[in-house]
Amino acid sequence: MELQDYLRVFRAHWLVIVAVTVLGGLLAFGWTLTQSKVYTATGSAIITTGASQDLGSALVGDNYAKSRVKSYLDIAKSRKVAEFAAGELGLDASPDALIARVTVTNPLDTAVLRVAAKGSSPEQARDLAEAWIAGMTAVVADLENEGATDDVTSVVALQTLDSAVLPSAPTSPNVRLAVALGLLVGLALGIGYALVRAALDRRLRKSEDIEREFDVPVVGALPFDAGLPRDPAYSASKDFAMKEAVRQLRTNLQFMDVDNPPRVLVITSALPGDGKSTVAIMLAEAIADSGQDVVLVDADLRRPVIAKKLRLVEGGGLTDVLVGRATTKEVLQAYGDTRHFFVLASGAIPPNPSELLASDAMKSLLYGFPEHATIIIDTPPLIPVTDAAVLTARTDGALVVARSGRTTIDVLDRALQNLDKVKGRALGVILNSVPRKGAHKDQYAYSYEYKQAPVAEQAPAPAPEDDVHVAPAPEAPRAPRGPKSPPHHASSRRPADTRPEGLLDWDHVVARGNATPAAGEA
Repeated sequence: MELQDYLRVFRAHWLVIVAVTVLGGLLAFGWTLTQSKVYTATGSAIITTGASQDLGSALVGDNYAKSRVKSYLDIAKSRKVAEFAAGELGLDASPDALIARVTVTNPLDTAVLRVAAKGSSPEQARDLAEAWIAGMTAVVADLENEGATDDVTSVVALQTLDSAVLPSAPTSPNVRLAVALGLLVGLALGIGYALVRAALDRRLRKSEDIEREFDVPVVGALPFDAGLPRDPAYSASKDFAMKEAVRQLRTNLQFMDVDNPPRVLVITSALPGDGKSTVAIMLAEAIADSGQDVVLVDADLRRPVIAKKLRLVEGGGLTDVLVGRATTKEVLQAYGDTRHFFVLASGAIPPNPSELLASDAMKSLLYGFPEHATIIIDTPPLIPVTDAAVLTARTDGALVVARSGRTTIDVLDRALQNLDKVKGRALGVILNSVPRKGAHKDQYAYSYEYKQAPVAEQAPAPAPEDDVHVAPAPEAPRAPRGPKSPPHHASSRRPADTRPEGLLDWDHVVARGNATPAAGEA
């Protein structure tokens, strides 16, 4: 992992890291409240060698005192001094217990002994330190003057240097130190959790994750839009970032294979809920906006949603054509104002979807459309059923839709393996619902948009007489559409008389004139 990856992980889990860090500090502070307070009083004593007549005698005495201080340090930690302090204070504690409460040190190159005594209150700590220093001086005096007469005494003595004073604050527990350690431990645990979570996270979040794990290109990355499931066409037309992302997807498909561009495309996904149907609608609309004819076929014969999403007639469709109950031009419906977008709904749900999709009639239908038209097929997911894999093997290839933050590496790998088993061609992966904000947002996402003039200021163009006429079902009226383009706009893109003939009489559907369609016919 690079530094940018670590920063992305920390940004994705910053809330957990902060929460664990604060929790560690609170736990440390709570621990200090449960501990008994300990006070420490300090005092000191110094070894003296008596008065000196000259400098040489003073140096000798100083060196002698420093040599004796090591012996006095052992005396200060002896049970004899502890017994003296216990008797002085009237304590019932054992000498070993008192020794554990007292610390005696000797600063380097000095003849000073520092005493630090601990107690449950400031008074206990001060009294113990004073009694301990008094015991040290008494024991040293006894040892140095042992065997001496009244006229002759030792010149070496231990005297009190600093008397112990009442401590103003407890030395234990150290609240600041405990809280600081708790915060550090919490921070370490939070970072560790984030790194472990990132290492175990198998979800695909950005295009680099797919390209790193699979030998399949990412042909498009679509941003997240909460309004797409309700109305994909309306949301895509209003969202500038989404429009640009779909246009980039359309451009990538055009340059995928210049010599033999794919014409019949399967749009599928690994599991339901990845947004394949919505992606198919937006891609078809983008191709139609470029002036190229496109047919969107709803081949999801288990849970068809295309006609419902576009508010078209749901009665007849693909299955009726395959079984011979209707012709293609009878069930094909025009959508939108581009005059290039046609929809073939699913029709009645059959009991054998896989057999119908794998039939020769299905292949003849798909490749019977004019060669200049692009055929986009919405199919069921790859993992639950085999419909998409079977249909991919009989078309130019499949675009697999993966949902950012939901589709895992294992799931997408299994879906691609299902295509490989039938020798189907995976043209690429479309990463859907890429976050616009947060740690996993697309760093190349658009953050600006063009401002359009108000609708009231635009003069509507007159509706041509030979415009496309779409007849929706009465119970599901179409949403109002904008002004229609003049007829010379459409003719400048592709003249009607240049359309090649195919399974569908294309001119009959597009140039309907002012004829009123029959009920249920689009």
